[in-house]
Amino acid sequence: MNKREGRAAQAEAPAEADQPRDALLAALGDRVRSLRARRGLTRKAVAQAAEVSERHLANLEYGIGNASILVLQQVAGALQCSLAELVGDVTTSSPEWLLIRELLENRSEADLRRVRMAVGELLGTGATDPGRGRRIALIGLRGAGKSTLGRMLADALDLPFIELSREIEKFAGCSVREIHDLYGTNAYRRYERRALEEAVQIYSEVVIATPGGIVSDPATFNELLAHCTTVWLQASPEEHMGRVAAQGDLRPMAASKEAMEDLRRILDGRAAFYSKADLRVDTGGKSLQDAFELLRTRVEAALH
Repeated sequence: MNKREGRAAQAEAPAEADQPRDALLAALGDRVRSLRARRGLTRKAVAQAAEVSERHLANLEYGIGNASILVLQQVAGALQCSLAELVGDVTTSSPEWLLIRELLENRSEADLRRVRMAVGELLGTGATDPGRGRRIALIGLRGAGKSTLGRMLADALDLPFIELSREIEKFAGCSVREIHDLYGTNAYRRYERRALEEAVQIYSEVVIATPGGIVSDPATFNELLAHCTTVWLQASPEEHMGRVAAQGDLRPMAASKEAMEDLRRILDGRAAFYSKADLRVDTGGKSLQDAFELLRTRVEAALH
C-alpha cells in the first residue's frame, strides 16, 4: 500500500466502522482485495487502469461502495478477470455449471485437486506430457532464489536453464518494466503465456525460473502444471524482502515503507496457488549451499 492508499484507507476507516456493511458488498470487496493481492497490484494501479478514483476503489474494497455495473466492469478489466468472477457468480452460467458446482460443494482441497487433474486428463489438458518429468519449473515470490538455485540445479542435472522473464523480454523486444508501462499488465500476461508455450515446445528437458506472478493467470498456470514438474521455493516474507534488497533491487515494493505489508498480502493471495506445485522446498534459514542440496535431493528423488 502506498502513501496515497494509506491516506485513503485512513479516511475511510471511520465510515467502515460506523456503518454496517451489506453482506453482498462486503463479499465483493473481499474478492476485489484478494484478486488485487494475487496479481501484486497496488490500489493506485488498479484505480488508474479502471479509470476510477482511489477513494472510490477503497470504498468498494471496504464493502461500503455500491458501485455501478459499469464501474465493476472496469475494475474487472483492470484485474484481468471476468465480471462474473468478480461478482462471484461464475458457476450459474448454465445448468451443467450448476450441477458441477453442486457436486463440488464443500469438498476438500485434496478432492478438488483430484477432480481438476481428472478433468484435465479427460479434456486432454492434464499432465500427460511425457517430457513433464524432465522440465523443472521453480515458482515462488521474488527473492525465493529461483534464478540462483535454478542455475545451480541445471548445472548439477546437466540441463539447460532459462529465466522466463528474459524470454518474455525477447518476445516483446523491451524490458518487463517497459511492457507494463507501455502496454499494460494484460499484454504482459499474453507475452508470458507465449514464452512458456515456446519453452515447452523447444525443451523436453530444462530448468525454468518463472516470474513470481505466473500463478495470477489460471490458463498459464495450468499450462505450467501440465508440462512441468513444479517446485515451490518457500521463504518467509522477511527473507524474501531481505534477499531482494541484498541484490540491490529497489523497485517500488522494496522501496516503500509499507513494503512488508504489501509483500505479506501478495504472498497470502498467491500461496494457495503456489501450493499446487508438485514439490515444496523451504529455503528459510538455510545457506545457499544447504538450500541447493535440499532442492537437488528433492528433485532427483522425484525424477526417479
